[in-house]
Formats: sequence, structure tokens, C-alpha cells
Amino acid sequence: MDTFPQWIWIALVAVAVLVVIVAIMAGVRRSRSARLREHFGPEYDRTVHETGSRTKGEQELVNRAEEVEGFNIRPLTAAERDRYVGEWQHIEQRFVERPKAAVAEADELLTEVMRTRGYPMADFEQHAAYLSVKHPRILEHYRAGHAVIENAASASTESLRQAMLHYRALFEDVVNDGFDVPRGVRTDREIAEPSPRTGVTTVREEEERPGR
Repeated sequence: MDTFPQWIWIALVAVAVLVVIVAIMAGVRRSRSARLREHFGPEYDRTVHETGSRTKGEQELVNRAEEVEGFNIRPLTAAERDRYVGEWQHIEQRFVERPKAAVAEADELLTEVMRTRGYPMADFEQHAAYLSVKHPRILEHYRAGHAVIENAASASTESLRQAMLHYRALFEDVVNDGFDVPRGVRTDREIAEPSPRTGVTTVREEEERPGR
């Protein structure tokens, strides 16, 4: 029985090795994609869409994470946290009379908190990119709140109220990062709810229930 020439066996082995390498690389790529999608959430799809391809989008997210790792990001001190929480409460109170100004102040306060924690000066999109690395799950709140500011001239009171709620979610996440703040034990203020009878904007207390 004829046998294959040696060069054929070598070629078959080379092809088999190449197939294995390709399979391993594909597995590694799928694993990285899964990790990035899991970590960044909606920001993953948004970045892939903006860059035009999964490869470019994923590389952008990896580069972003590496850049943020080079920053000296730190939690707030207890004194800083208390001061910012007090400023936030005053902003929410001013929302009753000056909703547009209060939303703008909320945006500015968030920027100040980020700078204090070690994020560099940047525009909104760059701040959003930086936040996506360590606070990906609440990043959409930042984008939604900022979108209202960009259209503040025509924004309704309810849109402004929703913007404040978005900003509050981000503010609490960024300010409380590094602190043990159990849920279900504090009372939050519901922001500027217009009264259906008088049309007067009011603020009422809403007690947060465990498991909510």
C-alpha cells in the first residue's frame, strides 16, 4: 500500500496546528468580548456602533480602561462626601423655584466631584467615557441628564425633574463609592413633583423600603 510522502504529512500537521491556533484565538476573542460586554453594558453596544465595528469598539473600550487605570482615582474623604451631599440637597431644594438652573448646577457639581476624586478636566463625552470604566451601570443616567440640559430651553418641568433623578442616581454612585451605605435605611426626597390640583411644584418625602 502506498504511503503519503513525508511533505504531505508535514502539510497536514501544519494545517491541523493552524486550525487549533485559529480556534484558540476565536475563543480568546469571544471571551474578551463577553467580558467587555458584561462590564460596560449598554456602553459596549454604543461604542461598537459609533466606531463601526466590534474590533474597533472593543479596542476603544480597552484603551479607555487602560487610560483610566493611569489616573489616581480615589474615594472622597468623609468630610468631602458630607460637603457634597449638603450641596446636592441645596440644589434639589432650589429646583422648586429654579428647575433649569438647578439641573445645570447638578451637572456642574458632578463634574466637581469627579475632579476631586482624581478624574482630569474634560468635556462631557470624555467624562462619560471615563465614568464608563468604573461606573458603567449608571452611565446612562449621566447621558440622559445631560441630554435634557442641551435642550433646557424647551424642556418641560417633568423632563427637568427626570434629569434631576438621573443625576441623583449618578451622584449617589460616585459620592458613595468607597463608603458602606446600606440600602433601605435612609429617606430620599422625591424631586419636584407638580401638584395636580394647583400646579405648584412641591417636594415631598418618600421613605425608601427595603428590597426596593
